[in-house]
Order: sequence, then C-alpha cells, then structure tokens
Amino acid sequence: MVKKLFFQATGRYFLGLITIAVLLFLPAGTLRYPNGWLFIVALFAPMLAAGIVIMIRNPELLQKRLHAREKEKEQRAVVALSRIMLIAAFVVAGFNFRFGWIVLPKWAVYTATGIFLAAYAMYAEVLRENAYLSRTVEVQENQMVVDTGLYGIVRHPMYAATLVLFLSMGFVLGSPVSFAILLLYIPIIGKRIRNEEDVLTRELPGYEKYRNKVKYKVIPFIW
Repeated sequence: MVKKLFFQATGRYFLGLITIAVLLFLPAGTLRYPNGWLFIVALFAPMLAAGIVIMIRNPELLQKRLHAREKEKEQRAVVALSRIMLIAAFVVAGFNFRFGWIVLPKWAVYTATGIFLAAYAMYAEVLRENAYLSRTVEVQENQMVVDTGLYGIVRHPMYAATLVLFLSMGFVLGSPVSFAILLLYIPIIGKRIRNEEDVLTRELPGYEKYRNKVKYKVIPFIW
C-alpha cells in the first residue's frame, strides 16, 4: 500500500508541476521568466518536503487528501471556480511578463515570497494540528472538534493560510493583474465556509459550542 501511495503522490506532484509550468511559461513565450521559476520553487520545494514528512508520519492523511472527492454540490462548484481563477491568474502572469504590462520592484517580489512561505508554514502547522483535515467538506468517523493551537484563534486556519498564499501569489509572479484576479478567492472561500459550517454544525457533535467559543472564522477581529 505504501509503495502504491508513493507512486500516486509522486505522479500527482509532477502532474501539478508540469501543469503550472505550462500555464506560466507558454503565455510568457519563454522559459526565461524569473518570477515563474521563483514561484515554482517556492511552491513545490516545501510541498515535496511536506509530502515526504506526511508519508512517513501519517500516510493515512496523505491517502485521504489524494483521493478526496467533494460530495456537496455547492462545494464542487466552489472547487471549479477556484480552478478557473487560478488558471486565469497563471496565464495572465505569463502575459504580464511577456508584454511588460506592469513591472514590480524586486523588493516587492521578495517580500511577497517571504509572506508566501510563511503562509505555507502555517498551512503545514494546520495539517499537524488537525488529523481530521480533509480536502473535502465532510465529517469523518470518530471525528472530534479541534479547538487548540491555531484553531483556538480562528475556526478555519487552513483557509486563513490559503488566503494569504493566494493573495501573495500574484506578487511572487510579478503580476498585480493576477493579484486582482486572485481577490476573487475571498467571496469563493466565503461561500465554501458558509456551507462547511452548516455541515459541521449539523453533523459534528460539539461544533456549535466551538463556534460560540471561537468567534472569528478566518482573520482575528475582522472575519
């Protein structure tokens, strides 16, 4: 099983890498797109390290995340919209570099990269804290409410991390136009959270009490 999981994870990893490379470098019209390479390294190097750690320490979690499929119709729509948004942001970033629409200073790109990596570290911490974390909206067998660590600050720290990842992504790619596109993630994720909380309140014992205890969903004192 572990060997099969390794090949599945490796295949998914390289498929994702190749897909994003095509979406970036084809519109750019060249492989000499420094921001594209910077983004790929910032995204896939930590992903590789995290994947290895999860495979060693918690292969069940990796298996669950690789084979997750949304059951909720509303969530399938959210996933589809997110994919369209990301594809548009990558393609526009490539065109931005190719035609020189807007050129960002290096300090802005490097600052965004630092923020991106910090958000990635936060995402890894969320995975460590919550063994029930899934890519889909569902309640698992014997699942319990996690209310410590980052979950004691906001109810959805994973979405907080992905929000920062997505909003910094456009600047890592050197494309404020892509940043504008990625702002659409805010209403998209808001829709996902509303449906997810309905499911958790209905099906997960103790979640309603947790909602009353931890007031903020994504950003303390704001959202």
